[in-house]
Amino acid sequence: MSEKPVKDIKIDDLSTMKNLLENYDIMGGFMARELYLAYEILAEAIADTEVTFFMSFPADIVATGLRGIIRDMIRLGWIDIIVTTCGTWDHDLARTYGKYYIGTFYEDDRKLVDRDIHRLGNIFVPRKDYGVLIEEKMSIILNEIWENGVSEISTYELSWEIGKRLGEESILGQAYLRKIPVIIPGPYDGAVGSQIWIFQQTHKDFYINLNRDESLLSDIVFEAKKTAALIIGGGISKHHVLWWNQFRGGLDYAVQITTAIEFDGSLSGARLSEAVSWGKIKKEGKDVSVWGEATILLPILVRAIYEALGS
Repeated sequence: MSEKPVKDIKIDDLSTMKNLLENYDIMGGFMARELYLAYEILAEAIADTEVTFFMSFPADIVATGLRGIIRDMIRLGWIDIIVTTCGTWDHDLARTYGKYYIGTFYEDDRKLVDRDIHRLGNIFVPRKDYGVLIEEKMSIILNEIWENGVSEISTYELSWEIGKRLGEESILGQAYLRKIPVIIPGPYDGAVGSQIWIFQQTHKDFYINLNRDESLLSDIVFEAKKTAALIIGGGISKHHVLWWNQFRGGLDYAVQITTAIEFDGSLSGARLSEAVSWGKIKKEGKDVSVWGEATILLPILVRAIYEALGS
């Protein structure tokens, strides 16, 4: 049994996000302390110059203001490689050239469709700022790539090609500037992926070389002295990071933020401790799973780490 007593926290002690999380450590309250442990693990991993840092997330959070948090994490040099879904291409591109709007979960979707608005949770996405816009921009980008003599490209290289056209206010733009690979294991599952497929119908020699992505992942995990991962949500992005790290004996540090439960056997809700049994996280590694919604928790975590590291 721990000999650490539960202590009351005081309003006056909550002057910064770092103070907030330090108080979460002593309050003994449920997910609050798990969030403190996530902060402790991530701050240690980011400060460790021997660590190769992975981040995975689903694309829905790129439709929100968390896009700026992830962009800043890349800018600060915290992230070495990103694994995400096709929608990150979609939303990063769409929000660069168009606008999304704050809505509600409870809007009548039958009325929204008549107004040419897609609903993503409580984010409203005008149709003109999504599908049509992505079709127009990707047609230009893919034709430029083709005209430059490129017929074979990995997803991380395509991420850079898109990013250098979006600029530094985007996730992909920051990744291009810092040469951070953004890998999309399921590249056809979204609007950009559909545009790639359409382009391939008239350019039969053009294809996405996923083997090149996997070769890069192989090089990264086998060359890394230590690895860490911040995993938001689940699905293919989470699994791809865990899967590749098993070949080096597992992650040294891992933090997961999820809203899914583990009792249906899903990967998305599985505690990171389950990954230890598969050799995807080291037995002696540091890991914690935090149940909560990323748009609430990630800004708190990132700001506290920023304060702790003096960045």
